[in-house]
Amino acid sequence: MKKLTTLFALATLATAANMAQARDLGPDEALKLRDAGTVQSFEKLNQAALAKHPGSKVEETELEEEYGRYIYQVELRDAQGVQWDLELDASTGQVLKDHQDD
Repeated sequence: MKKLTTLFALATLATAANMAQARDLGPDEALKLRDAGTVQSFEKLNQAALAKHPGSKVEETELEEEYGRYIYQVELRDAQGVQWDLELDASTGQVLKDHQDD
């Protein structure tokens, strides 16, 4: 029983540590990073996402800092009504993830 409790405690700490590695950035901080040139313009990042799914529309965006890297998350809906979730490196515009939402 003691091993199970210890294992559960370690799993909980690992989950909390992973969650602490990502943080959402508010609009003011996101604009400061854009203005400083740390991240690309949001229009340019949206264009990069839309290029992966032509004819789609941007539904939601979010900027996060994960493990010291700025990640721009975009939700798109294509002409067929399919929702896509993309993650881009906000500094380079490189598409890191592109998958259909469940």
